[in-house]
Amino acid sequence: MSKIWFKDYTMDYLEGLRNANMGEHIGIKFTEIGPDFLQAKMPVDHRTTQPFGIMHGGASCVLSETLGSVCGWMMIDPDKYRAVGLELNINHIRAVTQGSVIGTCTPLHTGRRTQVWQTDITEEVTGKRVAISRLTVAIIDQGTLSAQKGHVSVSK
Repeated sequence: MSKIWFKDYTMDYLEGLRNANMGEHIGIKFTEIGPDFLQAKMPVDHRTTQPFGIMHGGASCVLSETLGSVCGWMMIDPDKYRAVGLELNINHIRAVTQGSVIGTCTPLHTGRRTQVWQTDITEEVTGKRVAISRLTVAIIDQGTLSAQKGHVSVSK
């Protein structure tokens, strides 16, 4: 199978994307780049559980959005375009109270202006499905978003 990525990204390069953002804060680590998938691991601990001791649904969403957004970005020329989230849908299937989960993200649609990415989240030890999500991203011109004073504004 041929690679779908715009260029050959390394694990070290992807790990550098985690600096000072949500993925780093909750312990997401990229673990494998395949020809048409990206995988990451997330701990189920005090950073990712809700008050009742099970993995927070929002943590699953962060894992899914992180993987889908990075996958979208890996498919485009980063000097010309950006991949930004439009919609995230996730079904939580089983509770996890400890250990780690693995997210595996694969493409469902990779169009010129939109992409759809599916992330299957499983328990690391048992391999049982925890959640499944679908993220739609828009591919926009690099100049469309500009960061000013810590805020993102959309240019006209």
